[in-house]
Amino acid sequence: MKIKKGLQLQNVCGEHIVIPAGEENMDFSHIISLNPTAAYLWENVAEKEDFTVEDMVQLLLAEYEVEEDIASEDCNLIAERWKEMGLIE
Repeated sequence: MKIKKGLQLQNVCGEHIVIPAGEENMDFSHIISLNPTAAYLWENVAEKEDFTVEDMVQLLLAEYEVEEDIASEDCNLIAERWKEMGLIE
């Protein structure tokens, strides 16, 4: 997976918001807000050419005190949601 080209994470008034950048994303009609954990994952995978759910799990395990099975379940849900919203390809 990889973050769709032209999307950037910005902090707007304390909220983590995904915004479009560039002409290919000019018709962006939804505001996408990420919680702090999802924003942490986004920031750490955004520059990667490719990443996996397992990469995301390892990031959570390194940053937070969380059980591996819970981190895996959460990362699978986040990746699925990001795909549904067209944020990753």
